Amino acid sequence: MRINVPDNANYILDKLGQAGFEAYVVGGCVRDSILGKTPSDWDVTTSAKPEDVKRIFRRTVDTGIKHGTVTVLLDKESYEVTTYRIDGDYGDGRHPDSVLFTDKLKEDLRRRDFTINAMAYNDRDGLVDIFGGIGDIEKKLIRCVGVPDERFSEDALRMMRAVRFSGQLGYEIDEDTLKAIEAHSSDLRKISAERIRDEFVKLLISEHPEKLRIAYRTGLTKVFLPEFDTMMRTKQIHPHHMYDVGEHTIHAVMEIDAEKDLRLAMFFHDIAKPPCLTVDKEGITHFHGHPEMGAKMTVDIMRRLRFDNDTIERVSRLVKFHDYGNGMDITKKVTRRAMRKMGKDIFPAFLKIKRADILSQSMYLREEKLAELGHFAGYYEEIIRDEECTGLKELAVNGSDLIAHGMSPGRELGETLNKLLDRVVDNPKLNEKSKLLELVDQWQGI
Repeated sequence: MRINVPDNANYILDKLGQAGFEAYVVGGCVRDSILGKTPSDWDVTTSAKPEDVKRIFRRTVDTGIKHGTVTVLLDKESYEVTTYRIDGDYGDGRHPDSVLFTDKLKEDLRRRDFTINAMAYNDRDGLVDIFGGIGDIEKKLIRCVGVPDERFSEDALRMMRAVRFSGQLGYEIDEDTLKAIEAHSSDLRKISAERIRDEFVKLLISEHPEKLRIAYRTGLTKVFLPEFDTMMRTKQIHPHHMYDVGEHTIHAVMEIDAEKDLRLAMFFHDIAKPPCLTVDKEGITHFHGHPEMGAKMTVDIMRRLRFDNDTIERVSRLVKFHDYGNGMDITKKVTRRAMRKMGKDIFPAFLKIKRADILSQSMYLREEKLAELGHFAGYYEEIIRDEECTGLKELAVNGSDLIAHGMSPGRELGETLNKLLDRVVDNPKLNEKSKLLELVDQWQGI
């Protein structure tokens, strides 16, 4: 097997080889190359010590020298070059307390997480696959290198990585590896929220987000997303639904584009259904008020997982308005009001959210729901085309205009602008400066 290693990475391998050391590209870049994917980066493993790497290459950065990693800078690219090592104990369940450098490639590959990530390559020796990575790729299997209990005891984040790789590649998880995840799932508490968040997002935007079921069944979500576990246990007995809340959520995520904000909003859109659950005398379940409560819960959970404020704001807004328009006669005015209420910036995402939500419900009135959604989309396109006003930035007057017209700065000025916007949203022909100032005069009794 031959892998097309980039020139700069090959240059590093050659320079280390000329200096008398072994060197291979290793890990994800080898796996992705075998799968026919373009690697995002190329990591190098070598028998050379960090000081040797620094001596051989002119431009280096000590990115993780304690653990044997030196970053080599070539042109405008960077390559991590790490010395073969044997890891000591993992006292914090994430990082080795110490490392022992070795001159044996097998020992370095032995410490890695999964067989598909424990392969090395150079043009001289070809593929080095000691632990059966190629076989597991052929079987579409995620399997730990060595004893799974040991791998997860060393680094609890590997459990999330196993599920994430399962989602990205569409692979099953080896039975012994799966049992070890179940046994060690509570150890995920040792991992920072940021690390868990990153793996969760990668899983969510993968080709197979339905692998969330594995995170639930093994107890991982119980640690970092217990709200999801509650969703998975909450029934929906209603003509509009054919899945429990959790399964509906998984199907909805599968129905929407693999973009971070969209997938996150879809995941959280029904997060508040369990606490909003009521059952009527016919045994039908209802979840009144869940969009508003869901938006608040989304903010709390995303803060807990250390998401950035911009993402939290957009996602929680989509959660708040995901049901908007249900039961309404959709007109152009209703559409402008919707854009005014939720913000024109998220309206296209709102349309996608609603479509995915509908497609993950029962067939009851599905065609009618999709037709109403089509009206929403059609009116939105007309509003954009006609440049109709749905926000303060598009209003024909601003605060400075009102002050120049005699109003004092303050709360009343802001309230007046919003009243004017409401009138313009209902009647776009009013969006002229003279007409709006005339309205202000009428309200002030002038």
